[in-house]
Amino acid sequence: MKKTVAILGTLDTKGEEFAYLRRRIESSGVGTVVIDSGVLGTPAFAADVSRDEVARAGGHTIEELVSARDRGKSIAVMAEGAAAVVRRLLDEGRIEGLISLGGTAGTSIGALAMQALPAGFPKVIVSTVASGNTRPYVGTKDIAMLHSIVDIAGLNRLSRRILANAAAAITGMVVQDEIESSEGKPLVGATMFGVTTPCVTAARQILEQQGFEVLVFHATGTGGRALEELVNDSYFAGVLDITTTELADELAGGVLSAGPHRLEAAATKGVPQVVCPGAIDMVNFGPLDSVPEKYKQRKLHVHNPNVTLMRTTPEECAVLGRITAEKLNLARGSVHVLIPLRGFSAIDSVGQPFYWPEADRSYLEALKSRLASKIQLVEIDAHINDEIFAREAANTLLEAIKKTESLRLERPPEGRRAYR
Repeated sequence: MKKTVAILGTLDTKGEEFAYLRRRIESSGVGTVVIDSGVLGTPAFAADVSRDEVARAGGHTIEELVSARDRGKSIAVMAEGAAAVVRRLLDEGRIEGLISLGGTAGTSIGALAMQALPAGFPKVIVSTVASGNTRPYVGTKDIAMLHSIVDIAGLNRLSRRILANAAAAITGMVVQDEIESSEGKPLVGATMFGVTTPCVTAARQILEQQGFEVLVFHATGTGGRALEELVNDSYFAGVLDITTTELADELAGGVLSAGPHRLEAAATKGVPQVVCPGAIDMVNFGPLDSVPEKYKQRKLHVHNPNVTLMRTTPEECAVLGRITAEKLNLARGSVHVLIPLRGFSAIDSVGQPFYWPEADRSYLEALKSRLASKIQLVEIDAHINDEIFAREAANTLLEAIKKTESLRLERPPEGRRAYR
């Protein structure tokens, strides 16, 4: 069956480029559905989904947007409308991929539409801003951004090559052989940092041996947000939150914060979780010269030329302990907190730069003082990366999932939830 790619963009300002992109995609034997998100100018060619249809999906008519001549409002409406359109096309089984191109406005519209699509669905944007801060556009989704190098203003020998590469990328994504699926296996979400990798790797292997599929999230801010979103969408049978370091960045202004709602989804959704203070001994910044002036005299460790780590103080660790307790106290399901008494990360152990037992104890004492009695806290005389700790974390979660599922089966059918 012929595959189809949706092409989304402003046909009034980038019509020539989109026409070329369509030709390249169709020359590979892949069909296209063109969606026009332009507003003011005349479209260079007729779209399969008109600008008026997109505007109406965003809650307005195209005439209203033209008469208002408010660029910001137009972008917001067309972005919302485009997201609704591509989601509908996906639900109807009419598209297998989405590609867009543009400057800041076109990228904003294309990115918002792509964020409405599920992970794994092919998404490509050719953009003039792809070499800068792409976080606002990519968010937590698997959006491939290709830097246009030159402005998207007509076709030339360089832009043709880049657009052709983008066309080849999206067609390759949609026509590839089916990926082997492990559907049917219950999912576990886990969090990891480089300094907690041995623990998470060992725990993951135990969970996989017991028939679970483990999705590991890099605790870089975006990873934590992605985990929280998927928990809210009921993807997981359990959460192995080994690495809660993003809380430290949120507290101290580091660059890898996952926002104020980290560590809340599993609690409020009643998903069994095992929580550990992995890497809360550190706050992340960029290169050494990017560390805020107020922190220059703190205990710093250059992890690599682009990453500088700052050791959290006993005072900060106490605050983190209280924050953790307050979030977990909201839990509607099973929660176990495991504390590795010999260090929270690879560089928080005897002889390592962030070894500071007093700071770690501050976390534990503050956590204990606020943690509700319904939550089980287990202190383990081991380092977080010791095999015994990883084994305890994995087995604790397995037992919690088993008990939760048993309780679920005892409830009336309408109270049950199927994990995807």
